[in-house]
Amino acid sequence: MIDSGVWPDSKSFNDEGMEPVPTKWKGVCENGTAFDSSQCNRKIIGARYYLQGYQSAFGPLNEKEDYKSARDKDGHGSHTASIVAGRAVPNASALGGFAKGTALGGAPLARLAIYKACWPIKGQSKHEGNICTNIDLLKAIDDAIGDGVDVLSISIGFSAPIPYEEDVIARGALHAVRKNIVVVCSAGNSGPLPQTLSNPAPWIITVGASTVDRSFIAPIKLSNGTIIEGRSITPLHMGNRFYPLVLASDVEHPGLPCKDSGYCLDNTLQSNKVRGKIVLCLRGQGERLKKGLEVQRAGGVGFILGNNKKYGNDIPSDPHFIPATGVSYENALKLIHYVHSTPNPMAQILPGTTVLKTKPAPSMASFSSRGPNIVDPNILKPDITAPGVDILAAWTAEDGPTRMTFHDKRVVKYNIFSGTSMSCPHVAAAAVLLKAIHPTWSTAAIRSALMTTAMTTDNTGNPLTDETGNPATPFAMGSGHFHPKRVADPGLVYDASYKDYLLYTCSLGVTQNFNIIYKCPKSFPEPFELNYPSIQVHRLNYTRTIKRTVTNVGRGRDVYKFSAVSPKEYSITATPNILKFNHVGQKMNFIITVTAHCGQILTKHGPDKYYFGWYAWTHEHHVVRSTVAVSFP
Repeated sequence: MIDSGVWPDSKSFNDEGMEPVPTKWKGVCENGTAFDSSQCNRKIIGARYYLQGYQSAFGPLNEKEDYKSARDKDGHGSHTASIVAGRAVPNASALGGFAKGTALGGAPLARLAIYKACWPIKGQSKHEGNICTNIDLLKAIDDAIGDGVDVLSISIGFSAPIPYEEDVIARGALHAVRKNIVVVCSAGNSGPLPQTLSNPAPWIITVGASTVDRSFIAPIKLSNGTIIEGRSITPLHMGNRFYPLVLASDVEHPGLPCKDSGYCLDNTLQSNKVRGKIVLCLRGQGERLKKGLEVQRAGGVGFILGNNKKYGNDIPSDPHFIPATGVSYENALKLIHYVHSTPNPMAQILPGTTVLKTKPAPSMASFSSRGPNIVDPNILKPDITAPGVDILAAWTAEDGPTRMTFHDKRVVKYNIFSGTSMSCPHVAAAAVLLKAIHPTWSTAAIRSALMTTAMTTDNTGNPLTDETGNPATPFAMGSGHFHPKRVADPGLVYDASYKDYLLYTCSLGVTQNFNIIYKCPKSFPEPFELNYPSIQVHRLNYTRTIKRTVTNVGRGRDVYKFSAVSPKEYSITATPNILKFNHVGQKMNFIITVTAHCGQILTKHGPDKYYFGWYAWTHEHHVVRSTVAVSFP
């Protein structure tokens, strides 16, 4: 785990019943503030921290802001570590008793090695993010490789794509893959805008975030008896009475610019108009938790966060400081209509409850960063999506559940948090289990198994949706939602070696940026010829042929048949369209041909407008599915 450290005292990291530390392990437990080597056990078997880059850029660490050790004062690192490998902890719950049940990591018997490379931004609240310098990240990855880790889980994204020349995670990950270490990274939290994706290197598994079938329902009851669904993990109740409901835009200081109206920004509400009332504030500007603090400052008794059109049905569950709930765009419009059409609008926010088996789920989180991949448009990213919304996991005792350092003095052992930071360790855990089942598989085989077995439908049997309620595209969900039960038996895999990745860097002309001593040959494959489990064709002129190779990891004599589904703009064919295998480990080549249907392509589309299809190789229960994305010049 390369993150903000760990809270070793959490029950999630107990080592009861675990075997001795593997002899191949070369890592260490560094002593430091409030953390010594006795804090390590058979669960946390390594702990290091890296300050050289941070301190050379920002001066000495302020030890009031963080520990000079692998101990976590932020919460993020403990959360991600327990998602990968937390032990079973019965009766765990968030503040207010939400999500009560047994907390359990994806691979509870896996070992954890903690590399703390992320530190506070001086003088800022932790919820505004932290900083992981290039020097510290590279040293952490380098040590992890030398220590002998099997999987690297890196829940670090960037706000915008960065080229390979500046991408130290891609550089470090390529060195890790040389040692057959699987590297899993977050896609980032800059969605739903397109072209926002982080960590697009093809040797990294890039993970988006989606919901689970559990919601925290805190409805609003109107005085006319109408119930409007809301969501919240706020542990405060307002009692069984109605309060006046007002719109933020009606209770603001006069003269506020139109563009800032309705959002409950700092110091915008008039106390004499807010006191004793519930305020509806809109999303779209300002921080969600700060809106609640503004309503509280002005004397409001409750707060409703209303989605704007962009966020649609993606309703965040937050632990606010006054009774609060959040509503969808559609329900925000209903509340606005109610206020405008009722002489004396009154409401109450009902206490939140944990509701299981909700439908539809999963669906994409609006914050999950989106493709297309602009660092290299020949590689489709993200690869996959996994649970990253309202995830309960371990926390530090030194940071409140909101990470609002200057406001939140509440202490929790377990916390509900959202982000591609949470989905990345779910996939890392699946990779750990897959490595245990198939120790000889390459990192590419593990990626392939995860991608080709992913689900593209939700628990209602319909296509996975995004925050708008429309089907999610591969630029949001990659190949689909990971499906751990299927992943150990994918039938066929798309394999690739370290040398294939080197040749890929040659084709982009970036080999020298990766600190690798390698002389590129005179001729090398095109970037789109990397043997990847998905296909992206950027600016298809008329037709393109793409060679792919699959390796049989199923039974010996299996016959796979080709099928494809494509939009009207192009067709997908394979030669041959039947693959007959004789033994396990056998490789077979085929050519995919993507042909444009020129008459079907709209003239006004632009090279960033992609059309999506897929193809699959099928044998009995094995469906080896690959996503295809195509744009035209």
